[in-house]
Amino acid sequence: MTSASPAQTGYARQACPAPRDPRRRSIPTATPTLRRFGPLRDRHSRPYLMTAGLSMMGDNIEHVITYWVLWEVFASPWLVGFQVISHWLPFLLFSVLFGGLAEKYDCRRIIQIAQGLFAVVSLSWGLLFLTGTLEMWSACVLLVLHGCAGALWGPAEQLMLHDFAEPAELPSAVRLNATFKSLGVLAGPVVGSLLLLLLGPTWGILANIVFYLPMTLLMLRTPFTGHSRSGFVRRERVSILDTPRVLRTVGSDKVLVGMIALAGLIAVCVGASLQVAMPNFAQVLGAGDEGGLGYGALLFANGIGGVMGGFLLEATGILKVDVRGAVIAAVMFGLTSLIVATTTSYPIALIALVIGGVANLAATAIGQALVQLRAPEDQRGRVVGVYSMIGSGMRTGNGITIGWLGALLGVSGAVAVGGLALVVGALLIGALIALQARRGAPA
Repeated sequence: MTSASPAQTGYARQACPAPRDPRRRSIPTATPTLRRFGPLRDRHSRPYLMTAGLSMMGDNIEHVITYWVLWEVFASPWLVGFQVISHWLPFLLFSVLFGGLAEKYDCRRIIQIAQGLFAVVSLSWGLLFLTGTLEMWSACVLLVLHGCAGALWGPAEQLMLHDFAEPAELPSAVRLNATFKSLGVLAGPVVGSLLLLLLGPTWGILANIVFYLPMTLLMLRTPFTGHSRSGFVRRERVSILDTPRVLRTVGSDKVLVGMIALAGLIAVCVGASLQVAMPNFAQVLGAGDEGGLGYGALLFANGIGGVMGGFLLEATGILKVDVRGAVIAAVMFGLTSLIVATTTSYPIALIALVIGGVANLAATAIGQALVQLRAPEDQRGRVVGVYSMIGSGMRTGNGITIGWLGALLGVSGAVAVGGLALVVGALLIGALIALQARRGAPA
């Protein structure tokens, strides 16, 4: 049987040769020793990871400033709900489409467009604040555009890791990328609060544009495109209808499907419910009022757990990048969420939040790495898009579940049910994948 031509498959090797890099020497016959923090030792990936963290910090600074202003101006509970929906719904609707764009076009340019959109949104907020012309409809438009910028950035940003890191070091690159983003999420509220205090909302949000510039400028000088190592560039038309096609394509790979399902389970069962429920936990634990030190420490504990976890896992390699590692981490995240929701001891809750932050990062980073490693080379962008669609987009559903269960059981009860459901679901996913492997079916 003759093989299909590039025109028939819709893919082609890049016509221009991939940029030469000193790391790409002939592959030795012996298995190379994996370097701890290998991506941080590389002159290309190190600034990439750092600028990704800065961009994520800018994302969260914008939340701090704009959410405060929107509540001061409108005091609308409906708008608060829309803030959550507008941030995550674009991931649910467009991640696979944006993954297809990352397969077809230079990922550097897509990242620059996304960073530019972030900056334009911040600039627009600043002008509306400055002129006193902010209205409900304009706020909603900017919230949606901000969510779209994040969804567009995600797949292209992940595909670039395949060029920066050797295949053996890709799990490390994914883990460190998640760690630096967690650092940005952790630092964003602190820096945002300082900008709000020192410069005020108008000049604070305008100053936030600066945090999107490093990654934008870095994309002007990096030699990689997101396709340099594989050489595959998609030629067929990008369509929003790609989602069901990609799901059918990867359906035979039970590990890949299991990791996508696990990401969705984490998003729906726990998602952002810990952060939303933190004022309630602070009250139950006797940690003072919502703005007090005890409340802030609870928020900080969960965030620092993600940062510490990334560096700890990288340094020790305690969890392998396999299904078992992902399931163990997800179970630990579910258990710690259950403990936080049911304990009356403040120190125990604080420790559980730190451990939960470590476990959450481990579960998502291992799942992301497995998905990227097992995705078909010619569909990697769209498969990463599916993972983002489920893992991030399904957080929209978490808001619905915690609202519904919270009305029935209270906020703490809703989080406890979510944590327990995550434990049971993660174990079930692990058992199903193990059963499939024992049967000798392709995994």
